[in-house]
Amino acid sequence: MTRVKICCIATIEEAELAIAAGVWAIGLVGKMPSGPGPIADELIAKIAEHVRGRVETFLLTSEQSAAAIISHAQRTRTTTIQIVDTLTEGTYADIRRALPEVKLVQVIHVEDETSIDEALAAAEHVDYLLLDSGRPKLQVKELGGTGRVHDWQLSKTIRERSRVPLFLAGGLNPDNVAEAIRIVEPLGVDVCSGVRRDGKLDEGKATLFINSILTPN
Repeated sequence: MTRVKICCIATIEEAELAIAAGVWAIGLVGKMPSGPGPIADELIAKIAEHVRGRVETFLLTSEQSAAAIISHAQRTRTTTIQIVDTLTEGTYADIRRALPEVKLVQVIHVEDETSIDEALAAAEHVDYLLLDSGRPKLQVKELGGTGRVHDWQLSKTIRERSRVPLFLAGGLNPDNVAEAIRIVEPLGVDVCSGVRRDGKLDEGKATLFINSILTPN
C-alpha cells in the first residue's frame, strides 16, 4: 500500500486524528520563509515524543547548513529530517555522522527538467526524495504547502531513475491522489492543505484522502 504522510501537524490532537485515519508518518514544520504550518521547536519535540513508536515523524527544516540542520534535529528529536531547501554548507555525510539513527529526506521542487538532475544528484546521499511544488528561487521562498500540482511526468521520470524511493507532494487531495499514484507510482504521498478546512486538519477529508488510495476509482 502507498504510504501516507500528513504534513503541517500543529497539535497533539491533530497528530492523534492523523494516526486514527491510518497515516504512516506526520510532518512537523519548523520555521519557514512562507507557507502554512510552522510551529515552535518545543511543540515539535512534544508531539514527536507523544507519538514515538506509533508513526514516523518528519521534521521539516529550512536550514541550509549541516550544522544548523543537526542542531534543529537535536532540539526536536524526530525520526526523520526533511530538508526543504538546498544544502549549501557542510554535507549529508556530516548529518549522518552526527545523527546515525535519523533518516534523511531531500525535497526537490519540481519546476522543469533541471529538477531531474538535481533529484538524481541528491538521491546519492539520502534515504528518500520528496517531490514538491515550491518555488525556492522567489525573493520570498516557497518551500512547501503551496497546494499547487506540478508536472507528474517529470516526477515519474525521477522515480524511474532514482536509486532511492520517493514521496510525492504538491496539490494532492482526495480527488486527484489516486491518479497521481497511478502515474508516478511513488513509495508514498504527502499532503497538507488537501486535508484541511479553515487551516485545521479535517477528519472527513483525511479519511477520504486515505480511502481514495485504498479504493481508487
